[in-house]
Amino acid sequence: MTEAARIAVIPGDGIGVEVTEATLHLCDLALARVGLPALSRDVIAAGAAYFRETGQDIQPDGETRAGQGEAIFLGAIGLPSVRHKDGTEISPHLRLRDLFGLYAGVRPVKAYPNAPQRLADPRAASLDLVILRESTEGLFYSAAVHGRAEVFGDDAVHDIMRITRPTTEKLHWFGFRLAEKRKARGGKGQLTCVDKSNVFTSQAFFRKIYDEIAPEFPKVTKGYAYIDAMALDLVRKPWEADVLVMENIFGDILSDLAGGLVGGMGMAACGEYGDDHALFQPAHGSAPDITGQDAANPLAAVLSGAMMLDYIADRRAEEAFADAAALIEAAVQAGFEANDLRPMEFGGDMGCRAMVSALETHLAEVSP
Repeated sequence: MTEAARIAVIPGDGIGVEVTEATLHLCDLALARVGLPALSRDVIAAGAAYFRETGQDIQPDGETRAGQGEAIFLGAIGLPSVRHKDGTEISPHLRLRDLFGLYAGVRPVKAYPNAPQRLADPRAASLDLVILRESTEGLFYSAAVHGRAEVFGDDAVHDIMRITRPTTEKLHWFGFRLAEKRKARGGKGQLTCVDKSNVFTSQAFFRKIYDEIAPEFPKVTKGYAYIDAMALDLVRKPWEADVLVMENIFGDILSDLAGGLVGGMGMAACGEYGDDHALFQPAHGSAPDITGQDAANPLAAVLSGAMMLDYIADRRAEEAFADAAALIEAAVQAGFEANDLRPMEFGGDMGCRAMVSALETHLAEVSP
């Protein structure tokens, strides 16, 4: 019998706890449908609430245990009222990215039927693109390890935009391979380098490395866009995009913009990949204003859970985990097609528990 997949679980703060439990429950149901055992969970305490209680942002052995699982699942971290003395929020997940080299942040952006379409153009109903965000360097380099920024008394602060060849090469290889996979499944097979190379030397270096790797992938269509122009085009003609690769802070901003095009951050799934580890999380925050009210939209977390099962399938070379992931994705698609998924985030009448109940029904009926 296949051994249960071992994952490290960080529920975190606010609605992170709710959407994590919803996700893992649905993952277990999908795994059962394909004859696999439920996930084996190692729950790790971390986040702003834990910091408020202990003065630490993660329990003492948390980082070690996080690296021992086959994947890490994170609910959400942060509470606006709990901050470091310098005003920054509690963010151990940024350190986990740095520690485990999770350089490739994959943010799928997919439109579903009966979900809000923020753009009037009918082509927006078929949006299906990916924002590929480098997750360890760029302007977040200083934030990854608290205290890394250079502070000059009360006169100035230097945050560094760091772009290195080893990390950027891996990111672009990842991006081209992702575009190839999407083309094999009927997608555009296009990778657009999004940067500000006309202004910043670091960004010109980012594009230079893209150009060096591009010839290795003759079947992938190449493209270029400055970050400001790309922000415009994501509103003007997002249906022309496929995979967009960019530096950390640019990806942070554009993934929120793109999430808004398909309903909101409650749809924003995320997988962060390194050479030996991966972390999966909804891209939204902890939403303390709705915590405990059964008002959260769990779909971003649930779709991140499907990405996690896909990753475990690749890691183990066991296709059944990918079949379980496909069941979850099919259940979400079927739920929207039947108008059975109506999250409060979109002005609907369904909270987290009702959404999970609807997905349970569809999980029992769909095929991978």
